[in-house]
Amino acid sequence: MLATATARWPFTRAVEREIRVFSRLWRGTVFSTFLNPIVFLLAMGIGVGGMVDEHSGEVAGVHYLAFVVPGIMAASAMQTAAGDSLWRVLAGLKWMRFFHAMVATPLTPADVYAGKVTWTGMRIVMSSSVFLGVATVFGGVLSPLGLLAIPSAVLTAVTFAAVITAYAATQDSEAKFAVVYRLGVIPLFLFSGTFFPVSQLPDWVEPLSRLSPLYYGVELCRMFTTGDPRWGVALVDVVVLIGIAALGWRWGTRSFTRRLTT
Repeated sequence: MLATATARWPFTRAVEREIRVFSRLWRGTVFSTFLNPIVFLLAMGIGVGGMVDEHSGEVAGVHYLAFVVPGIMAASAMQTAAGDSLWRVLAGLKWMRFFHAMVATPLTPADVYAGKVTWTGMRIVMSSSVFLGVATVFGGVLSPLGLLAIPSAVLTAVTFAAVITAYAATQDSEAKFAVVYRLGVIPLFLFSGTFFPVSQLPDWVEPLSRLSPLYYGVELCRMFTTGDPRWGVALVDVVVLIGIAALGWRWGTRSFTRRLTT
């Protein structure tokens, strides 16, 4: 069965390679992947959340911990995807050139790209499951539908990974990667509804926040963890994220092919 799967979907060989590397190096990612989101949960959801609840009672109809859990979950997925899609991609293309070794086999550049993005999604399955379990223990998940926040976070991560991996493959140095974080990842983290409703932003900023892919990921996760699914809105969120991911996938396939065949 495994041989049939790899013959039909050869990119799974690239995923297998990522799994083998992770199995040896996972200890170095424990804090950033698993513990850091939980620290944010405790600091913002319980620490700051206690003061928010005491002052205003509720945020968007729920206590602050329940409001911030899906925001941190989606934002952490974005941050993990961004970190995994910048320096590691340049390492594979330039510094260590293990992507070149992979295309020396029957794998194509498209397979390498697909395997890289797919593995990022698989990592988020693990980290989001742990986070959701901890958040449930602390009372931050209000509905059994919260389980659907896991695929929502995965979709968010894949969307960012598809685009950022494609971008990283066009770069010859890491000089612009810090700019991606400072002008891209961090502003999206702060102004996409992660810690407060976007309706509280100035009138001219709120429409801009809706251009953020993270906004749709946060909204999707929040519907499910709070038990307030608006299926029409959820469908729009999914379509937007899939559309962005598809554009990134097309770009990434081309940029990997250009970089690994010239």
